[in-house]
Amino acid sequence: MRFMMLMLPGEKAEKGVLPDPEFFAAMMRYNEDLQKAGVLLALDGLHPTSNGARVSFRGGRPLVTDGPFAESKEVLGGYWMIQVGSKAEAVEWARRCPAADDDVIEVRQVQEMSDFSDEIIEATKESAEALAAVPGLTARD
Repeated sequence: MRFMMLMLPGEKAEKGVLPDPEFFAAMMRYNEDLQKAGVLLALDGLHPTSNGARVSFRGGRPLVTDGPFAESKEVLGGYWMIQVGSKAEAVEWARRCPAADDDVIEVRQVQEMSDFSDEIIEATKESAEALAAVPGLTARD
């Protein structure tokens, strides 16, 4: 099973305040542990929302809003994509993270095609086959 561990770093990250070098070193050791255990599929940190944009949809039309997003209470600061045997194992990896005070890690299982009904699988089969041909993109059962 694939899980995303989503880091919600609180207000400090949105203000552009970087953690100290010891924090970065601890986080790199944690990332290495994930990699050595063979569960890490991907990871990335994200810039503050002040460098981003949101595209929302109203009446079938896109509306672009440049950051920062004042109404955001929980901002995504980064993620890990891991592959483990259960939600409990994913939660245990999240518990081991050397997160700072007030950081939150949300653990969410990634949907697989096998989670959907036969009707949905059939309706998306042609698109799924086309996406499977994209280099670097892995089709999941």
